[in-house]
This record gives sequence, structure tokens and C-alpha cells, in this order.
Amino acid sequence: MEPSLGNASKCHLPSEKFDVAICGAGPVGQTLALLLVKQGINPARIVLIDGRSAEQASQDQRTIVLSYGSQQILQAATAWPIKSTEIHQIHVSRRGHFGRTLIDRAEHHVPALGYVTRYADLLKKLTLALEKTAPRSIFLRSAKVGSITQMETHAQINFEDRATINASIVVQAEGGIFNEQAPQTKHHNYQQTALIAHVKTRLPIAARAFERFTEQGPLALLPQDDGYALVWCVRPDTAARLLTLNDNTFLAELQTTFGDRLGNFIDSTPRFSFELGLNAQTNPPVGRSISLGNAAQTLHPVAGQGLNLGLRDAYKLAQLLSKSLEPESLQKFFLARQSDRKTTIQITDQLAKIFTRTPDGSFQQTLLSTGLGLIDLCAPAQQWLTAQMMFGRRT
Repeated sequence: MEPSLGNASKCHLPSEKFDVAICGAGPVGQTLALLLVKQGINPARIVLIDGRSAEQASQDQRTIVLSYGSQQILQAATAWPIKSTEIHQIHVSRRGHFGRTLIDRAEHHVPALGYVTRYADLLKKLTLALEKTAPRSIFLRSAKVGSITQMETHAQINFEDRATINASIVVQAEGGIFNEQAPQTKHHNYQQTALIAHVKTRLPIAARAFERFTEQGPLALLPQDDGYALVWCVRPDTAARLLTLNDNTFLAELQTTFGDRLGNFIDSTPRFSFELGLNAQTNPPVGRSISLGNAAQTLHPVAGQGLNLGLRDAYKLAQLLSKSLEPESLQKFFLARQSDRKTTIQITDQLAKIFTRTPDGSFQQTLLSTGLGLIDLCAPAQQWLTAQMMFGRRT
């Protein structure tokens, strides 16, 4: 059932009280719903609430990277395969230095290190999986949640149009970008902007991704279709200037920054940008509500860990809620996920701060270059880092 809402009070729902209400029907929210059904929760007792319409969600062409561990989670949720480009190798380097490391799937005994796809393609697959696996689950779209009221036996969701529904557990999984005003515990503005586009080169290398550290931040090229998804992190003033350049001048500057490993850059789509910062909740949940994914932590895109961390959240929460729909499950979830969340946040946060807190060519930046070379030579270090990026920290 899929009312086109905002006017939830005018829609006939089969229940006024649900087991689980998921605020945010993006990849994390829909994956959670699928996993809950797989764990035995009645799909008619699950409601997904989203502020966007189905049409708006289907037009989101952002590029996202799924780790091999995330692929396994999606497979468990019956939402795999999806349209994607495999990553077999990741080349990590520092501009102007010799240090580099090459991570290869063969050395880690996996079919792929990751998968590059589009947000809309992943969402379409998840929605189709829900329609097939859990046709009785409820979607409330174009529905704006105003507040959540905690009761002893349930939580009440209050919509902006004054409609209400109740649920034993409310999961906040609404994605987003960095917002210093967000009600999170920890904030950090990196004073960086991510510039994104799709670019083509003369000599692409199939299935190889690149993470290139520059004086202003990381530059990632992710294999996708007939070219690469570009994520270029720079200072805000640099981003503003890059956005004003014509394509030829922009590609020339990209060429200078990245180098000649892929031959000449020959084409680019229109460029877009967004501000980068860290939001991270560190306090335990209160009552019957819990936050997952970007609702709990918004990360710097270095190493592409944001969505993958959210999917690991969903996997663990589904396991615990299948056993109990009481607040104790949320406390257990928080404790179980602390180690992975902290480790992932610390890695991405420290990598970002190397370029935002130190001057160009500083000792810290040089040390990073040396570290890349050492990681390439030290198999245990590379194994640990790659396992963290693919699967998270397991406890």
C-alpha cells in the first residue's frame, strides 16, 4: 500500500499502531525493512515514511559506492544484483610524492572490493524487492514528520499536517548532508567542498578506482559506465572557482591535479558541489527511537564509508528487533555498533583533517605519503585497513 501523503490523516491505514516505523525510505531504511521481514516481522506491521515522492526519489542520480560487505547485506535482503560497476583494484597515492598503495581483490579473496552504482538504481531494486517480498508493508510518501513523542509503551509520530501514528519502535533513517545545526552531539566543519561530476579519459583502466590525496583533500575517480565518477574535495574558494570554469579549462586543471595515469581527460558532465562536515551522535538512545545511517552520522566522503556504515547499522538492528521490540534492544544495538562506528568515524575524520588543519606540504601530509608506501609493503596493515573498509570493525 502506498498512499501519496503529507495528508496521512486522510489516508486509510490498516493499522494505527505499527511494530516498526522507519522515517526515511532511502537505501538504509528500505534495507532495514527487508531485513526485518526476513527476520520474521510481519510486513503489515512495518511503515516506511519519506518526505519525498516516489518520482523525486527515482530521479536522484548520485553515485554511491557499496563495499563487498554491503553487497552481502543487500544479498541477504534479496536486493541483489543491481546495475553496478565492480571495483577490482584501488590505487591510493599522494600527489607529488612517491608513496602509494595498490589494493587488489585477489589478495583479499573477494570477487570485488566494491561496487559503483547510482542511488536511483539501488533504490529501485530495493523497492522492487519490497513489493515482491513484503507486499503488505506500508509506504507513506511526501509525508513530513514534525516530532516524535515518547510514551511508555510506544512512540507517537506527529506529522506536520497534525496526523499521528504510533509504533513500538521508531527508526530515524532520513539521509542528508552535513548540517551544523543538526541535533547531533558532535560537529566538525571541514571547510571543504566536494565537487562531483562524471568524466571520461583516453586510457581508462577497467575496474580500477583511484584515491588521490592532494594538498587540499582527496580526489576520487570511481569506474562507472564508460568513464569515472569524480569526487574532488577542495577548499570552498577553490570549488567556487572550479564551478565557473568551462569544460576544457576544468579538465585541464583536473589533469594537472590527477596526472597522466589514465591519459587525457576528454569529457565532463555538469558539475555539482556540497559542503563537507561531520555530524556524529555519541549519546545512547532515549526511549523507543534510534537513528541509523546519515541520521546518526554524516561522514567525509574519503574512502566512501557513509552508506556502508548505515547498511551495517541496519543489519544489526534487524537482528535485535526480531527478538524484542522493547527499548532494551535499542540499548544493545547502540553498544554493539559503537566500536565499528567509532573506528570508521576516526579513520575518515583524521584523513580529512590532515588536509584541513595542516598547511600544504606539511610534515603530516608528507607522513601520509610515507604511510601509503609502508601499507603497500606491510600485508597485515593492508589486510586490516581493507577489511575495515569492506566489513567494518567486528566485535
